[in-house]
This record gives sequence, C-alpha cells and structure tokens, in this order.
Amino acid sequence: MQVYEKVRTYIVDNGYKQVAVAKKAGIPKATFNAIMNGKRTLYADDLCAICIALNISPEMFIEVKGHCKTS
Repeated sequence: MQVYEKVRTYIVDNGYKQVAVAKKAGIPKATFNAIMNGKRTLYADDLCAICIALNISPEMFIEVKGHCKTS
C-alpha cells in the first residue's frame, strides 16, 4: 500500500473530512484531493503538514526496513 493510501485510509477510518484536513494542513483542497487519489506526488513536506494537522507521527505511514547505513 502506498503512503497516500495509508493516509487516506486513516482519514476515512477516523471520521475526518478531507477538506478539513487539507485546510488545517494548509494544502489547497484540489491539491489535497489529487494527492489522496494518487494523481499528485505526496512530498515529505505535505506528509509533515498532514501529520501535524492530524496530530500524529509520520511513522504511522512510513515503514523503514532494515537499518540505514552510512559510509
């Protein structure tokens, strides 16, 4: 499942209105709708704003597999 799909599912399952989340996140509703329908890329800044609006951590939607290695 893509990140935007996880976000959309969370919004629906918790009874939020997309327009209310978009407004609180400061994302135009047309842009938010395009993100939630997979027609526009969900950028990290967008995800951050959405998570702040929902008062949750982005880690709810992102899976980190393994450990990040540095050289």
